[in-house]
Amino acid sequence: MKGKITMIISIGCTAFILTMIMFTQFKTVEKTDITAIETMREAELRTELADWKVKYEEIETRLTDAEAKVNEYQSQLANNAESSKILENEVADAEKYLGYTNLHGEGIVITLQDNDMYNIEYTDLLNLVNELNIAGAEAISINEERVVSMTDIVLINNRIVLVNGKRISGPYEVKAIGDKKYLESAITIKGGYKDRTEAEGKTISYTSENNIIIPAYQGNLTLEYAEVVKDEN
Repeated sequence: MKGKITMIISIGCTAFILTMIMFTQFKTVEKTDITAIETMREAELRTELADWKVKYEEIETRLTDAEAKVNEYQSQLANNAESSKILENEVADAEKYLGYTNLHGEGIVITLQDNDMYNIEYTDLLNLVNELNIAGAEAISINEERVVSMTDIVLINNRIVLVNGKRISGPYEVKAIGDKKYLESAITIKGGYKDRTEAEGKTISYTSENNIIIPAYQGNLTLEYAEVVKDEN
């Protein structure tokens, strides 16, 4: 934004200079004593005209240079605007992949819940998230908590499940955005996640949907020890 403002100011100044140069030309011609020129000797007149020709050529050159500079500034401004748009798109894509934006799309919603015999454990959630990732899920959430690379799913005091440091409880609703047919096949395949969960006596159900909304990650993605490798070439 600062670069754009600087270029706009530069263009404005250049346009002002052009106007002043043209104004000076008109004032100079206006103040010329025509009568005196008529009474000059031929040689003096030729010399005077030659001098004026040089002056006009210099002014014309300056005008041409100024116009070229204005065109250059306008071109740079257009290129900067295009670069800014590309940069904005790259930032938006990065935020999307990092989990900082709300997403929507087709996918699958899986519900795990306790029953009279068995309770859902945090390992059930971990295994489900892993299988969905393997199946190509582009975004996952558990009870509206976005699952990203830094997400932790842990058990506290053998009974409290934490996701992203926040306590959640059953029923556990796991949403995944991706190819809904492929995601469904991945968990319902014979001997797959659904069969294994039901074989353990736990309750699982799912629906395939066309427009699932997954919220943005609310935590901070910070790296304390990792640093970017600098190119030494």
